[in-house]
Amino acid sequence: MLKRFVSQPAKTLISTSIAIGTLSIITGCQTLPNMSVSNTTMNTASNPLTAAMPAIDRQGHIAYVEEQGVGAAKISTLYTIRPDGSDRQLIDQLTGYIYAPAWSADGQQLAYSKQAPREHPKIYIYERKSNNKQLVVDSEGSNLSASFSPDGQKLLYSSTVGGNADIYERRLSDGSTKQLTTLPSTEVQPSYAADGKSFVYTSDKIRAGRPSIYRYTFATGIATLIPTGGYAASPQLSADGQRMAYLNGRKAAVMTLVTGQVLDLAETGFDEPARLSPSGQYAVYPTRNSNLGGQSGGSLVIHSLSGRTSYAISSQAGGILRSPVWGR
Repeated sequence: MLKRFVSQPAKTLISTSIAIGTLSIITGCQTLPNMSVSNTTMNTASNPLTAAMPAIDRQGHIAYVEEQGVGAAKISTLYTIRPDGSDRQLIDQLTGYIYAPAWSADGQQLAYSKQAPREHPKIYIYERKSNNKQLVVDSEGSNLSASFSPDGQKLLYSSTVGGNADIYERRLSDGSTKQLTTLPSTEVQPSYAADGKSFVYTSDKIRAGRPSIYRYTFATGIATLIPTGGYAASPQLSADGQRMAYLNGRKAAVMTLVTGQVLDLAETGFDEPARLSPSGQYAVYPTRNSNLGGQSGGSLVIHSLSGRTSYAISSQAGGILRSPVWGR
């Protein structure tokens, strides 16, 4: 299954060397008490989940991709939005695919991959202050799943430039690049730990097509398996390193690393993972609106990890929402 993600990044990737995508007209927030739908439309003041968020989450931005159309007519749009459904901003759009947006630690930069028709995926960085976009990785092959180092000076990403999907680290100041994995298996979806000493990633080195999650330590160059008990991919660590959001089989999930306890949030229908808020107290994941009152299009579900309270930000434009990631 992992091979399918790499060979067809446009449709299946799980957020890295394996891609993802978004939304059009925000109509508000729908509460989902006990994961069932309410028809109540919420705003910032009346949504108790938003009001209770730490400021670092409430004032942050969620980047996501909206896909409309199919095949050669596919249009992908990259947006950012506040977790209360306000302040939606269009960042980029093209006929083709946009994959796996990722915020820098300070929330000022957004990395993502773009793939125009008959071209390979390339990695760009969007600067929030200047509103500029810069092409940073244009190697031959599929360049996906970028992740900023905590200091914003380096970028991890996966690429098939050598013929096999491996993980690379690039220094943004001069473009110097180091290949970190060299196995014949598939290594993708890297994500830095907040201390910059390690990163987590997805590999099928134990069994082809059966991905697991590993942690690579820079000091030793050694990768160790994170036990998940089955198919697992697209990891992201919380800022305090205590939790890991990932794809658990077909479910968006969060694991407490010390205990190994797993909280399965939902089967999204997209094979997409959960992504943690800056505080690590909330998670966001995409879902089809057929699960949310029968509306067309998709939604972003925001879930409190301390309880069963959730709500959704929906689109009326009919687009499929993918790859949400929550930054400052």
